[in-house]
Amino acid sequence: MKKKHTVIFDLDGTLLDTLGDLSASVNHALARHGLPLRSRQEVRSFLGNGIRYLMERAVGEGVPPARFEEIFTTFRSHYVDHCMDTTAPYAGIISLLEELKRRGVRMAIVSNKLDPAVQQLNRRFFAGYIGTAVGESATVRRKPNPDAVVKALAELGAAKEEAIYVGDSEVDLATARRAGIDCALCLWGFRDEGFLRSLEGADCFLREPADLLQVCGI
Repeated sequence: MKKKHTVIFDLDGTLLDTLGDLSASVNHALARHGLPLRSRQEVRSFLGNGIRYLMERAVGEGVPPARFEEIFTTFRSHYVDHCMDTTAPYAGIISLLEELKRRGVRMAIVSNKLDPAVQQLNRRFFAGYIGTAVGESATVRRKPNPDAVVKALAELGAAKEEAIYVGDSEVDLATARRAGIDCALCLWGFRDEGFLRSLEGADCFLREPADLLQVCGI
């Protein structure tokens, strides 16, 4: 692998541990509408394709569309108010970003969260390290479409060959493939190690954030 001077990070499960706040909001919505609650592990398995997919899985089949929209609205409203109650960077992330910045590496975030939320979380946790952040919007399709990665690379003025995508799921691997860039999968996120290692084409893994420095060869 060539040296990498640009790193594109996934957000949830890669930089930020958001599972606690997401689980709380999922179960708040389910309880409000008289549905069975979901375990933290179940919510973890539903993540990676955006919050609508998360709630579709959490609610389950057989719920009329109109009722689902009510449940989804309840979830979204609660999460907006409580999205930073327990959310925090994973251990070692801030020191990694500090070192990447010191070495002159350009960094961006791409996420399936709606773009305003991505901007808010980036400012809250990563101000001073990451200036480019891209979420889902009217012009940027949700991953695994490569739109967010393409936009991030353009904003950074970076070539695909010098970039690596860091994520924690099969969606991230597919996104990197479609964008035509290398991918490293972190083992501390929302997917189990065995599952990640079983993915076709997955051959670069990070056990802890500092491992990325060696992978980038910088």
